[in-house]
Amino acid sequence: MTLDFPIAPASPRAAHALASVPRWALPAALAVVLFVSGCATTTSTAPDAARTGDATTSAPANPPTPSLPSYRLPSHVPLSDITAASTSTSPYNVATLDAPADLWDRIRRGFAMPDLQNELVVDREQWYATRPDYMQRMTERSSRYLFHIVEEIEVRNMPMELALLPFIESAFNPQAVSSARAAGMWQFMPATGASFDLKQNAFRDDRRDVLASTRAALDYLQQLYTRFGDWHLALAAYNWGQGNVNRAITNNQRQGKPTGYTDLSMPAETRLYVPKLQAVKNILARPEAFNTTLPLIGNHPFFDTVALQRDMDVALIARLAEVEEKDFRALNPSLRQPVVMAAGTPNVLLPWDNAIIFQRNLQNYTGPLASWTAWVVPSTMTVAQAAARTGMSESTLREVNHIPPRMRVRAGSSLLVPRSETRNNDVPVHVADNGQISFQPEVVLRRTVVKARKGENVTKLARRYGVSPVSVAEWNKLGVNSALKAGQSVALMLPHRAKATTAKGGSSKKQAATKPTRKQAAAKPTKSTKQPAKTRVASSSAKKPVKKKP
Repeated sequence: MTLDFPIAPASPRAAHALASVPRWALPAALAVVLFVSGCATTTSTAPDAARTGDATTSAPANPPTPSLPSYRLPSHVPLSDITAASTSTSPYNVATLDAPADLWDRIRRGFAMPDLQNELVVDREQWYATRPDYMQRMTERSSRYLFHIVEEIEVRNMPMELALLPFIESAFNPQAVSSARAAGMWQFMPATGASFDLKQNAFRDDRRDVLASTRAALDYLQQLYTRFGDWHLALAAYNWGQGNVNRAITNNQRQGKPTGYTDLSMPAETRLYVPKLQAVKNILARPEAFNTTLPLIGNHPFFDTVALQRDMDVALIARLAEVEEKDFRALNPSLRQPVVMAAGTPNVLLPWDNAIIFQRNLQNYTGPLASWTAWVVPSTMTVAQAAARTGMSESTLREVNHIPPRMRVRAGSSLLVPRSETRNNDVPVHVADNGQISFQPEVVLRRTVVKARKGENVTKLARRYGVSPVSVAEWNKLGVNSALKAGQSVALMLPHRAKATTAKGGSSKKQAATKPTRKQAAAKPTKSTKQPAKTRVASSSAKKPVKKKP
């Protein structure tokens, strides 16, 4: 059989198959090829039918998988040997996936500040390395607070060297107070602390609070870094005041000098500030090189936060938590009184395991929670009068509220007093947050002898000194209208304010103002001496003045 018409196979593979078929079997093979081509045509048009809405034709259940590009090498290309890559020349830091062995290891991994290398750093390294007892006390004290500080610094993506700053500021002592009145672990001045919402009142001082002061210090340091763009300058401003650092930079710019930390003219305290931090960093990074042993501090929280719903005595909290009161105060150093006022201090810190013990014991406790409350003085009165109003002895009222002798309590002062049937409510938030105690000296009458003027009588002399004529007559056994001779001595009981006293009760002679004599007033004033550095800093900048530390 001969075919006189051309046949277009469906595919090259079909054409190859037809070429290999004998001529006598060609009609059958052609029929098979046409059948297969028809099936392929139907399958390829099924998606089109589905798109046009033909319900009689459905899409295949398993669509063909798209082919992926081949990465197989040609057979003639040899494979290279598998070796370990070196990261020593890599421009990127490679972070290990291993968990930190302890908190010191975690701190070392977070160091990010440029190192400072000069003779002052070496001097401070030797100073710390030759005082192992001091280093031991300081690092052991830090174990309560360091984990929290590290966590906060990591959240803010700040250099981990900042976690070491309390070593320089206060040796990690929250109760530390400098001669310039800076207080707490981070050593906030009163004005600077107030600007960062650290409450300072009769009941608490948030400059000593572990959580609040850490938050404020990191906020302040971030603010300073944003202003100066350099961590060493930011640290100098934290110690010396940003206004002083800014003036030092401006002065160098005018003279065409560099404006780095080591280029500025600054007090010796600030000049040593960053070298101290660098020295502590170097010792903690390589303690064996300085013959130093660091106490083990686990990479886990030391304390937990517990919420208070009601005012509670400090002694009761410690008892329910099964901790010593001194240990409780070490974690809550901001508390000034024997009671925690929930409206102002809604959370307290307890050792991690003891927090659970406290909550369990509190649920089973049925007694009174607080034995103290706050009483706002309605009018200025003596301590004896206030004690009578509150049912306390005068000595106890003075001791609890730190009232110095020969002082009256001014109206509006908030005193801590025992609870009673009439005063049994928790302290409101406005008192807990803003309660203050202010005093004024008591008025003391002293016998003073004065001279009468010509033509004066008892009444006129009494008016001249602002006292009662009846009292003058009684003091001198005279009549109210008795005439007085010129120069006659008359005894008067004149008011005299008590000298200002210190908190310990000793009178301060330096605070008593004395009227200058005529010779002193007429004398030519001497040239004032140069103001001390600490005073100059306080007057020129609202930020932290220089504080003396080793």
